[in-house]
Amino acid sequence: MQDAAISHIYLDHAATTPMLPAAQRAWLEGAAIWANPSSPHAPGRAARAALEDARARVKAALGWEGEVLFTSGASEALAIGMGRAKAQRRLVSAVEHDAVFRAAPDAQVLPVVGGEVDGEALAAALGEPGRAVVAVQSINSETGTVLLPDDTVVAQVREAGGLFLADCSQSAGKAALPGADMVVVSAHKLGGPVGIGALLVRDFAMLEPSGGQERGYRAGTENLPGVLAFAAALETGGIENWATSAEQRFDFKNCLFDHGEVLQPGIQCSHIFAVAAPKISATAMLIRMDAMGFAISAGSACSSGTLKQSRVLQGFGIDADLARRTVRVSMGWNTTPDDLDAFAEVWARVNA
Repeated sequence: MQDAAISHIYLDHAATTPMLPAAQRAWLEGAAIWANPSSPHAPGRAARAALEDARARVKAALGWEGEVLFTSGASEALAIGMGRAKAQRRLVSAVEHDAVFRAAPDAQVLPVVGGEVDGEALAAALGEPGRAVVAVQSINSETGTVLLPDDTVVAQVREAGGLFLADCSQSAGKAALPGADMVVVSAHKLGGPVGIGALLVRDFAMLEPSGGQERGYRAGTENLPGVLAFAAALETGGIENWATSAEQRFDFKNCLFDHGEVLQPGIQCSHIFAVAAPKISATAMLIRMDAMGFAISAGSACSSGTLKQSRVLQGFGIDADLARRTVRVSMGWNTTPDDLDAFAEVWARVNA
């Protein structure tokens, strides 16, 4: 029986991307430094030194001058940032990841128009009593829309006395970080391991402490192998070192237009595309593509046997029927031009 990971062309990197070789080596090195970094003895101090060295490397690789809290991933980082920010209100864009809504279930939802947060709605919300923390992702994980092409929205929030949290799970290691007060990063989206991420914070004074490790802002023994692999993945270089160029990826997107519709609500990144088939549902397309050796994902969700429109696509104003036929194709560091050519050929044949 063939190994599925070998037989498939993997185009679901927005879900998770393979570990870079350098990250794998660093993880094994970290596993050999097995002492608890909080222990006062010599092995513990050696582990602490490795942890703090990796923290400095992560900051340098991301160009971040504030603090770094290591977490178990983006979901926990969002829970800390949204749950313990020193603010009275939570505002989130309508197209945020579900983890944001779990972290702030009572948040006020900001509409998105033309691929951007509605500035007037944001201004009105910021004008209400009480300090607000505002969460807007840098790149949307379902459509590849760049919601933060610059710091205009960040400045608007700052001028109103609010805090800005940017979920950079899909952009860290691929684009410069926005000038936010808090930034969420996930290692397994950029070539690091699953189970490690970070909340970058301009100043610890923005958060309520909880006690425990990570300067008292996150309890739990630090995942030293994961941290070292995280740092190593960032240091291998970003999207400019991928096997495909941005031009090749955009050419691939244009090929998909010939036999479908690529959704482009706003400015488009080069590594995540949402494309709707002319007739075939997303569920049927996933099954067919999987059988033909391609790993992709859907832009709509299936719950209790009933196909429902993706909340994110709805937030972008995508027609329900179009959303029902939309799949996501996402690329990573080891995606090759031949992978893209092969998918484009099969996509054309299936949708002819």
